[in-house]
Amino acid sequence: MASPPTGPAAPAGLESMEGLALDTIIAKAGARPAAALACASTHLRAAVAEDAVWRSFCSRDLGLDAPLDPEDRPLPSFKDAYKVWSESFGMYPLPLVKRVKLFWSSLKSWISENFPEALRTLSKGASEAQIRSAEDDLGFKLPMPTKLLYRFCNGQLPFSKNHFENIRMAPLGIIGGYVFYDHNVNVHLSSLEQMVEETKEFKFKLEDEGVPIGANLALVASSWYHPKTFLLNCSSGELYVGTANLSAGEMMPCVPKSLVKPTNSDMPQDGLLLWLEEHLRRLQNGMIKIRPLKTSRYICLYPEASPLCSSAVTNGVKVRASAVFAPEHPHGVGRVGIYLYSYSIRLSVPEACMLGGVYFSSCQLHSRHWIIRCGDRVVSDVHGEGVIGEYPLLLPGQDEFVYESCTPLNGSSGSVEGSFTFLPGRVTRPEGKPFNVTVAPFTLEVPDYIF
Repeated sequence: MASPPTGPAAPAGLESMEGLALDTIIAKAGARPAAALACASTHLRAAVAEDAVWRSFCSRDLGLDAPLDPEDRPLPSFKDAYKVWSESFGMYPLPLVKRVKLFWSSLKSWISENFPEALRTLSKGASEAQIRSAEDDLGFKLPMPTKLLYRFCNGQLPFSKNHFENIRMAPLGIIGGYVFYDHNVNVHLSSLEQMVEETKEFKFKLEDEGVPIGANLALVASSWYHPKTFLLNCSSGELYVGTANLSAGEMMPCVPKSLVKPTNSDMPQDGLLLWLEEHLRRLQNGMIKIRPLKTSRYICLYPEASPLCSSAVTNGVKVRASAVFAPEHPHGVGRVGIYLYSYSIRLSVPEACMLGGVYFSSCQLHSRHWIIRCGDRVVSDVHGEGVIGEYPLLLPGQDEFVYESCTPLNGSSGSVEGSFTFLPGRVTRPEGKPFNVTVAPFTLEVPDYIF
Protein backbone atom coordinates (compact mmCIF):
# COMPACT_ATOMS: atom_id res chain seq x y z
CA MET A 1 0.00 0.00 0.00
CA ALA A 2 1.30 3.45 -0.94
CA SER A 3 2.27 5.81 1.84
CA PRO A 4 0.14 8.96 2.26
CA PRO A 5 1.66 12.14 0.77
CA THR A 6 3.72 14.27 3.13
CA GLY A 7 4.83 17.89 3.14
CA PRO A 8 8.13 19.04 1.63
CA ALA A 9 11.20 17.44 3.08
CA ALA A 10 13.16 19.56 5.53
CA PRO A 11 16.50 20.78 4.12
CA ALA A 12 19.41 18.77 5.41
CA GLY A 13 20.89 20.20 8.56
CA LEU A 14 17.91 22.35 9.61
CA GLU A 15 16.35 19.54 11.65
CA SER A 16 19.39 19.44 13.92
CA MET A 17 19.52 23.22 14.43
CA GLU A 18 17.85 25.08 17.26
CA GLY A 19 17.70 28.45 18.96
CA LEU A 20 19.26 31.61 17.55
CA ALA A 21 21.00 29.86 14.66
CA LEU A 22 17.74 28.42 13.33
CA ASP A 23 15.85 31.68 13.95
CA THR A 24 18.50 33.59 11.99
CA ILE A 25 18.27 31.26 8.99
CA ILE A 26 14.47 31.39 8.97
CA ALA A 27 14.52 35.20 9.27
CA LYS A 28 16.94 35.50 6.35
CA ALA A 29 14.84 33.13 4.25
CA GLY A 30 11.82 35.43 4.37
CA ALA A 31 8.14 35.03 5.19
CA ARG A 32 7.06 32.85 2.25
CA PRO A 33 9.94 30.35 2.49
CA ALA A 34 9.37 30.26 6.25
CA ALA A 35 5.73 29.31 5.70
CA ALA A 36 6.89 26.49 3.38
CA LEU A 37 9.42 25.27 5.96
CA ALA A 38 6.64 25.05 8.53
CA CYS A 39 5.10 22.29 6.40
CA ALA A 40 8.30 20.25 6.37
CA SER A 41 8.39 18.97 9.95
CA THR A 42 6.98 19.47 13.43
CA HIS A 43 10.34 20.82 14.59
CA LEU A 44 10.44 23.53 11.91
CA ARG A 45 6.76 24.30 12.35
CA ALA A 46 7.43 25.10 15.98
CA ALA A 47 10.43 27.28 15.06
CA VAL A 48 8.49 29.22 12.44
CA ALA A 49 5.63 29.74 14.89
CA GLU A 50 7.90 31.76 17.22
CA ASP A 51 6.63 35.35 17.28
CA ALA A 52 10.19 36.67 17.34
CA VAL A 53 10.56 35.39 13.77
CA TRP A 54 7.44 37.24 12.63
CA ARG A 55 8.53 40.35 14.50
CA SER A 56 11.59 40.32 12.25
CA PHE A 57 9.47 39.85 9.12
CA CYS A 58 7.09 42.66 10.15
CA SER A 59 9.97 45.04 10.81
CA ARG A 60 11.87 44.25 7.62
CA ASP A 61 8.99 43.93 5.16
CA LEU A 62 6.43 46.36 6.58
CA GLY A 63 8.23 48.69 8.97
CA LEU A 64 6.04 47.50 11.85
CA ASP A 65 7.44 47.70 15.38
CA ALA A 66 4.20 46.58 17.07
CA PRO A 67 1.55 43.99 16.11
CA LEU A 68 -1.02 46.39 14.63
CA ASP A 69 -3.43 46.13 11.72
CA PRO A 70 -3.51 48.76 8.92
CA GLU A 71 -5.86 50.91 11.02
CA ASP A 72 -3.49 50.79 14.03
CA ARG A 73 -5.65 48.40 16.00
CA PRO A 74 -3.72 45.92 18.18
CA LEU A 75 -3.45 42.28 17.15
CA PRO A 76 -2.51 39.22 19.28
CA SER A 77 0.84 38.60 17.59
CA PHE A 78 3.28 39.70 14.90
CA LYS A 79 2.33 36.60 12.92
CA ASP A 80 -1.29 37.77 12.90
CA ALA A 81 -0.14 41.25 11.91
CA TYR A 82 1.87 39.92 8.97
CA LYS A 83 -1.08 37.85 7.80
CA VAL A 84 -3.54 40.77 8.01
CA TRP A 85 -1.20 43.17 6.19
CA SER A 86 -0.44 40.58 3.50
CA GLU A 87 -4.15 39.99 2.92
CA SER A 88 -4.89 43.72 2.81
CA PHE A 89 -1.96 44.76 0.61
CA GLY A 90 -1.06 41.52 -1.17
CA MET A 91 -1.71 43.10 -4.58
CA TYR A 92 1.17 45.56 -4.07
CA PRO A 93 4.95 44.99 -3.78
CA LEU A 94 5.78 44.91 -0.07
CA PRO A 95 8.78 47.28 -0.42
CA LEU A 96 6.40 49.89 -1.88
CA VAL A 97 3.86 49.27 0.90
CA LYS A 98 6.61 49.83 3.47
CA ARG A 99 7.78 53.00 1.70
CA VAL A 100 4.30 54.55 1.51
CA LYS A 101 3.51 53.53 5.08
CA LEU A 102 6.74 55.19 6.26
CA PHE A 103 5.89 58.35 4.32
CA TRP A 104 2.46 58.73 5.89
CA SER A 105 3.57 57.84 9.42
CA SER A 106 6.45 60.35 9.15
CA LEU A 107 4.26 63.11 7.73
CA LYS A 108 1.55 62.58 10.33
CA SER A 109 4.17 62.60 13.07
CA TRP A 110 5.54 65.94 11.80
CA ILE A 111 2.06 67.43 11.50
CA SER A 112 1.10 66.19 14.97
CA GLU A 113 4.13 67.90 16.49
CA ASN A 114 4.24 71.09 14.42
CA PHE A 115 0.81 71.67 12.84
CA PRO A 116 -1.74 69.69 14.89
CA GLU A 117 -4.70 71.73 13.67
CA ALA A 118 -4.19 70.19 10.21
CA LEU A 119 -4.10 66.59 11.49
CA ARG A 120 -7.88 66.27 11.70
CA THR A 121 -8.25 67.32 8.05
CA LEU A 122 -6.66 64.02 6.97
CA SER A 123 -9.14 61.31 6.04
CA LYS A 124 -8.71 57.63 6.85
CA GLY A 125 -7.45 55.37 4.10
CA ALA A 126 -9.63 54.38 1.16
CA SER A 127 -10.54 50.78 0.42
CA GLU A 128 -9.68 48.94 -2.79
CA ALA A 129 -13.38 49.11 -3.65
CA GLN A 130 -13.37 52.91 -3.30
CA ILE A 131 -10.28 53.16 -5.50
CA ARG A 132 -11.84 50.94 -8.18
CA SER A 133 -14.99 53.07 -8.06
CA ALA A 134 -12.93 56.24 -8.53
CA GLU A 135 -11.07 54.65 -11.45
CA ASP A 136 -14.39 53.65 -13.04
CA ASP A 137 -15.65 57.23 -12.70
CA LEU A 138 -12.42 58.66 -14.11
CA GLY A 139 -12.32 56.15 -16.96
CA PHE A 140 -8.71 55.11 -16.37
CA LYS A 141 -6.46 53.43 -13.82
CA LEU A 142 -4.43 55.29 -11.22
CA PRO A 143 -0.69 54.49 -10.95
CA MET A 144 0.12 51.89 -8.31
CA PRO A 145 2.02 54.30 -5.97
CA THR A 146 -0.89 56.75 -6.06
CA LYS A 147 -3.37 53.99 -5.21
CA LEU A 148 -1.24 53.00 -2.24
CA LEU A 149 -1.01 56.62 -1.07
CA TYR A 150 -4.82 56.72 -0.98
CA ARG A 151 -5.04 53.32 0.71
CA PHE A 152 -3.23 54.85 3.69
CA CYS A 153 -4.91 58.27 3.60
CA ASN A 154 -7.77 59.46 1.42
CA GLY A 155 -6.41 63.00 1.11
CA GLN A 156 -7.83 65.94 3.03
CA LEU A 157 -11.42 66.76 3.85
CA PRO A 158 -13.09 68.60 0.95
CA PHE A 159 -15.14 71.79 0.98
CA SER A 160 -18.34 71.54 2.99
CA LYS A 161 -21.59 73.49 2.97
CA ASN A 162 -20.47 75.22 6.18
CA HIS A 163 -18.93 78.53 5.10
CA PHE A 164 -17.25 79.21 8.43
CA GLU A 165 -15.75 75.71 8.56
CA ASN A 166 -14.33 76.23 5.05
CA ILE A 167 -12.73 79.50 6.18
CA ARG A 168 -11.15 77.69 9.14
CA MET A 169 -9.84 74.84 6.98
CA ALA A 170 -8.63 76.90 4.02
CA PRO A 171 -5.09 77.61 5.40
CA LEU A 172 -4.60 74.02 6.59
CA GLY A 173 -3.41 72.47 3.32
CA ILE A 174 -0.66 69.94 4.01
CA ILE A 175 1.27 71.14 0.94
CA GLY A 176 1.04 74.76 2.06
CA GLY A 177 1.45 77.95 0.09
CA TYR A 178 2.42 81.61 0.08
CA VAL A 179 0.88 85.06 0.26
CA PHE A 180 1.93 88.26 -1.49
CA TYR A 181 -0.27 91.31 -1.93
CA ASP A 182 -3.75 89.92 -2.69
CA HIS A 183 -2.46 86.61 -4.07
CA ASN A 184 -3.01 83.79 -1.60
CA VAL A 185 -2.22 80.14 -2.37
CA ASN A 186 -2.69 77.19 -0.03
CA VAL A 187 -2.63 73.69 -1.53
CA HIS A 188 -4.64 70.76 -0.14
CA LEU A 189 -4.25 67.11 -1.14
CA SER A 190 -7.50 66.05 -2.82
CA SER A 191 -9.61 63.16 -1.61
CA LEU A 192 -10.63 60.52 -4.17
CA GLU A 193 -14.14 61.99 -4.30
CA GLN A 194 -12.80 65.51 -4.84
CA MET A 195 -10.30 64.19 -7.42
CA VAL A 196 -13.09 62.64 -9.49
CA GLU A 197 -15.38 65.66 -9.24
CA GLU A 198 -12.73 68.29 -10.03
CA THR A 199 -11.12 66.20 -12.78
CA LYS A 200 -14.49 65.94 -14.54
CA GLU A 201 -15.05 69.70 -14.16
CA PHE A 202 -11.56 70.43 -15.48
CA LYS A 203 -11.99 68.20 -18.53
CA PHE A 204 -15.45 69.64 -19.23
CA LYS A 205 -14.05 73.18 -19.24
CA LEU A 206 -11.20 72.22 -21.58
CA GLU A 207 -13.55 70.40 -23.94
CA ASP A 208 -15.90 73.39 -23.85
CA GLU A 209 -12.96 75.61 -24.90
CA GLY A 210 -12.08 73.18 -27.67
CA VAL A 211 -8.78 72.19 -26.04
CA PRO A 212 -7.83 68.57 -26.86
CA ILE A 213 -7.17 66.28 -23.90
CA GLY A 214 -4.77 63.51 -24.81
CA ALA A 215 -3.57 62.27 -21.42
CA ASN A 216 -5.34 60.51 -18.57
CA LEU A 217 -5.04 63.47 -16.20
CA ALA A 218 -6.30 63.39 -12.61
CA LEU A 219 -6.46 66.51 -10.45
CA VAL A 220 -4.71 65.45 -7.23
CA ALA A 221 -4.13 68.72 -5.35
CA SER A 222 -5.41 72.29 -5.50
CA SER A 223 -5.46 75.59 -3.67
CA TRP A 224 -8.50 76.74 -1.73
CA TYR A 225 -7.72 80.42 -2.35
CA HIS A 226 -6.33 81.60 -5.67
CA PRO A 227 -6.37 78.71 -8.13
CA LYS A 228 -3.31 76.50 -8.27
CA THR A 229 -3.79 73.02 -9.65
CA PHE A 230 -1.65 69.87 -9.73
CA LEU A 231 -2.47 67.14 -12.23
CA LEU A 232 -1.13 63.59 -12.42
CA ASN A 233 -0.69 61.98 -15.81
CA CYS A 234 -1.88 58.49 -14.92
CA SER A 235 -0.38 56.99 -18.06
CA SER A 236 3.19 58.26 -17.64
CA GLY A 237 3.14 58.87 -13.87
CA GLU A 238 4.36 62.45 -14.33
CA LEU A 239 3.02 65.29 -12.16
CA TYR A 240 2.26 68.73 -13.55
CA VAL A 241 1.27 72.14 -12.20
CA GLY A 242 -1.12 74.34 -14.13
CA THR A 243 0.07 77.76 -15.28
CA ALA A 244 -2.03 80.91 -15.64
CA ASN A 245 -3.00 79.45 -19.04
CA LEU A 246 -4.31 76.17 -17.62
CA SER A 247 -7.65 76.87 -19.29
CA ALA A 248 -5.75 76.42 -22.57
CA GLY A 249 -4.13 73.22 -21.28
CA GLU A 250 -0.76 74.76 -20.36
CA MET A 251 1.12 72.90 -17.64
CA MET A 252 4.68 72.52 -16.35
CA PRO A 253 6.36 69.39 -14.89
CA CYS A 254 6.89 69.76 -11.15
CA VAL A 255 8.95 66.61 -10.52
CA PRO A 256 12.16 65.56 -12.36
CA LYS A 257 11.03 63.30 -15.20
CA SER A 258 14.09 61.08 -14.87
CA LEU A 259 12.95 59.90 -11.42
CA VAL A 260 9.47 58.82 -12.49
CA LYS A 261 9.29 55.04 -12.93
CA PRO A 262 5.63 54.01 -12.58
CA THR A 263 6.12 50.51 -14.00
CA ASN A 264 9.30 49.51 -12.16
CA SER A 265 8.52 46.04 -10.85
CA ASP A 266 10.69 46.28 -7.74
CA MET A 267 9.89 49.83 -6.61
CA PRO A 268 7.48 51.74 -8.84
CA GLN A 269 7.40 55.48 -8.15
CA ASP A 270 5.22 58.09 -9.78
CA GLY A 271 5.31 61.86 -9.65
CA LEU A 272 2.84 62.19 -6.80
CA LEU A 273 4.80 59.92 -4.45
CA LEU A 274 8.11 61.62 -5.31
CA TRP A 275 6.54 65.07 -4.87
CA LEU A 276 5.07 64.25 -1.46
CA GLU A 277 8.31 62.63 -0.24
CA GLU A 278 10.33 65.71 -1.26
CA HIS A 279 7.81 67.93 0.51
CA LEU A 280 8.21 65.84 3.67
CA ARG A 281 12.02 66.14 3.47
CA ARG A 282 11.72 69.93 3.32
CA LEU A 283 9.45 69.96 6.34
CA GLN A 284 11.74 67.67 8.31
CA ASN A 285 14.98 69.54 7.54
CA GLY A 286 13.47 72.96 8.24
CA MET A 287 13.66 74.26 4.67
CA ILE A 288 9.99 75.23 5.02
CA LYS A 289 8.19 76.02 8.25
CA ILE A 290 4.92 77.03 9.87
CA ARG A 291 4.13 80.74 9.82
CA PRO A 292 1.27 82.78 11.26
CA LEU A 293 -1.47 83.98 8.90
CA LYS A 294 -3.87 86.47 10.51
CA THR A 295 -5.65 84.41 13.19
CA SER A 296 -4.39 81.00 11.96
CA ARG A 297 -1.18 79.34 10.78
CA TYR A 298 -0.04 77.69 7.56
CA ILE A 299 2.84 75.79 5.96
CA CYS A 300 4.83 78.56 4.29
CA LEU A 301 6.71 77.60 1.12
CA TYR A 302 9.25 80.43 1.16
CA PRO A 303 12.54 78.61 1.87
CA GLU A 304 14.02 79.20 5.33
CA ALA A 305 17.49 77.67 5.00
CA SER A 306 20.61 77.83 2.83
CA PRO A 307 21.19 77.54 -0.08
CA LEU A 308 17.67 78.61 -1.09
CA CYS A 309 17.51 81.34 1.57
CA SER A 310 20.25 83.99 1.73
CA SER A 311 21.32 85.64 4.99
CA ALA A 312 23.50 88.64 5.84
CA VAL A 313 24.14 90.72 8.99
CA THR A 314 25.25 94.36 8.81
CA ASN A 315 25.79 96.43 11.96
CA GLY A 316 23.62 93.95 13.85
CA VAL A 317 20.73 94.05 11.38
CA LYS A 318 19.99 90.62 9.91
CA VAL A 319 18.29 90.19 6.54
CA ARG A 320 17.07 86.81 5.26
CA ALA A 321 15.61 86.49 1.77
CA SER A 322 14.19 83.75 -0.47
CA ALA A 323 11.78 83.32 -3.35
CA VAL A 324 9.14 80.97 -4.74
CA PHE A 325 8.10 80.42 -8.34
CA ALA A 326 4.42 81.24 -8.96
CA PRO A 327 3.44 79.75 -12.35
CA GLU A 328 -0.27 80.17 -11.65
CA HIS A 329 -0.10 83.97 -11.28
CA PRO A 330 -1.83 85.89 -14.12
CA HIS A 331 1.35 87.93 -14.68
CA GLY A 332 3.45 84.78 -14.86
CA VAL A 333 4.09 81.97 -17.32
CA GLY A 334 0.78 82.57 -19.09
CA ARG A 335 2.47 85.56 -20.72
CA VAL A 336 5.03 84.39 -23.26
CA GLY A 337 8.53 84.35 -21.81
CA ILE A 338 7.51 85.86 -18.46
CA TYR A 339 8.17 84.06 -15.18
CA LEU A 340 6.82 85.49 -11.95
CA TYR A 341 8.57 85.04 -8.61
CA SER A 342 7.44 86.09 -5.18
CA TYR A 343 10.09 86.84 -2.58
CA SER A 344 9.98 87.03 1.20
CA ILE A 345 12.22 89.40 3.18
CA ARG A 346 12.78 88.94 6.95
CA LEU A 347 14.38 91.78 8.94
CA SER A 348 15.54 91.58 12.54
CA VAL A 349 18.08 92.73 15.12
CA PRO A 350 18.94 89.49 16.94
CA GLU A 351 21.15 91.12 19.59
CA ALA A 352 21.98 94.80 19.10
CA CYS A 353 22.33 97.51 16.47
CA MET A 354 25.94 98.69 16.54
CA LEU A 355 27.36 101.54 14.46
CA GLY A 356 30.90 102.78 14.89
CA GLY A 357 31.15 101.02 18.22
CA VAL A 358 28.00 102.75 19.50
CA TYR A 359 24.95 100.77 20.63
CA PHE A 360 21.49 101.97 19.51
CA SER A 361 18.26 100.77 21.10
CA SER A 362 16.45 100.81 17.75
CA CYS A 363 16.86 101.42 14.04
CA GLN A 364 14.32 102.13 11.32
CA LEU A 365 14.26 101.32 7.62
CA HIS A 366 14.14 104.37 5.38
CA SER A 367 14.73 103.19 1.80
CA ARG A 368 15.56 100.21 -0.40
CA HIS A 369 17.76 99.43 -3.40
CA TRP A 370 17.22 96.35 -5.55
CA ILE A 371 19.34 94.92 -8.35
CA ILE A 372 17.51 92.23 -10.32
CA ARG A 373 19.30 90.05 -12.85
CA CYS A 374 18.04 87.74 -15.57
CA GLY A 375 20.91 85.37 -16.07
CA ASP A 376 23.98 87.62 -15.77
CA ARG A 377 22.23 90.70 -17.17
CA VAL A 378 20.90 93.49 -14.90
CA VAL A 379 17.27 94.03 -15.89
CA SER A 380 16.19 96.30 -13.04
CA ASP A 381 17.99 98.70 -10.70
CA VAL A 382 15.39 100.16 -8.37
CA HIS A 383 15.56 102.74 -5.57
CA GLY A 384 12.56 103.58 -3.41
CA GLU A 385 11.42 104.61 0.03
CA GLY A 386 10.15 102.09 2.58
CA VAL A 387 8.91 98.59 1.81
CA ILE A 388 5.31 97.88 0.77
CA GLY A 389 4.40 101.31 2.13
CA GLU A 390 5.95 100.69 5.56
CA TYR A 391 9.04 101.84 7.44
CA PRO A 392 9.66 99.02 9.91
CA LEU A 393 11.19 99.91 13.28
CA LEU A 394 13.49 97.17 14.55
CA LEU A 395 14.24 96.54 18.22
CA PRO A 396 16.77 94.02 19.57
CA GLY A 397 15.30 90.59 20.26
CA GLN A 398 11.95 91.23 18.59
CA ASP A 399 10.40 88.84 16.07
CA GLU A 400 11.36 89.31 12.44
CA PHE A 401 9.55 91.91 10.38
CA VAL A 402 8.40 89.90 7.35
CA TYR A 403 7.07 91.16 4.07
CA GLU A 404 6.49 89.70 0.63
CA SER A 405 6.59 91.16 -2.84
CA CYS A 406 7.06 89.88 -6.38
CA THR A 407 8.91 90.50 -9.61
CA PRO A 408 8.44 89.26 -13.19
CA LEU A 409 11.46 87.96 -15.09
CA ASN A 410 11.97 87.64 -18.84
CA GLY A 411 13.58 84.23 -18.38
CA SER A 412 13.47 81.19 -16.16
CA SER A 413 16.40 82.10 -13.88
CA GLY A 414 18.01 85.13 -12.29
CA SER A 415 18.81 86.65 -8.92
CA VAL A 416 18.06 89.55 -6.61
CA GLU A 417 20.39 91.44 -4.32
CA GLY A 418 20.53 94.92 -2.85
CA SER A 419 20.45 96.88 0.36
CA PHE A 420 18.27 98.75 2.80
CA THR A 421 19.14 102.15 4.23
CA PHE A 422 18.51 102.36 7.98
CA LEU A 423 18.67 105.20 10.43
CA PRO A 424 19.75 104.57 14.03
CA GLY A 425 16.91 105.49 16.37
CA ARG A 426 13.88 106.55 14.34
CA VAL A 427 13.34 108.20 10.98
CA THR A 428 11.61 111.12 12.70
CA ARG A 429 14.35 111.35 15.34
CA PRO A 430 17.63 109.94 14.01
CA GLU A 431 20.41 109.31 16.52
CA GLY A 432 23.21 108.98 13.96
CA LYS A 433 24.07 108.79 10.30
CA PRO A 434 22.23 106.52 7.83
CA PHE A 435 23.85 103.14 7.15
CA ASN A 436 23.32 100.49 4.47
CA VAL A 437 22.31 96.94 5.30
CA THR A 438 23.20 94.25 2.76
CA VAL A 439 20.67 91.91 1.20
CA ALA A 440 22.73 88.91 0.08
CA PRO A 441 21.89 87.56 -3.39
CA PHE A 442 19.06 85.04 -3.59
CA THR A 443 18.07 83.04 -6.63
CA LEU A 444 15.05 83.24 -8.90
CA GLU A 445 14.74 79.98 -10.79
CA VAL A 446 12.25 77.38 -11.87
CA PRO A 447 12.96 74.55 -9.39
CA ASP A 448 13.05 70.82 -10.07
CA TYR A 449 10.17 70.40 -7.63
CA ILE A 450 7.31 72.92 -7.83
CA PHE A 451 4.88 73.10 -4.89
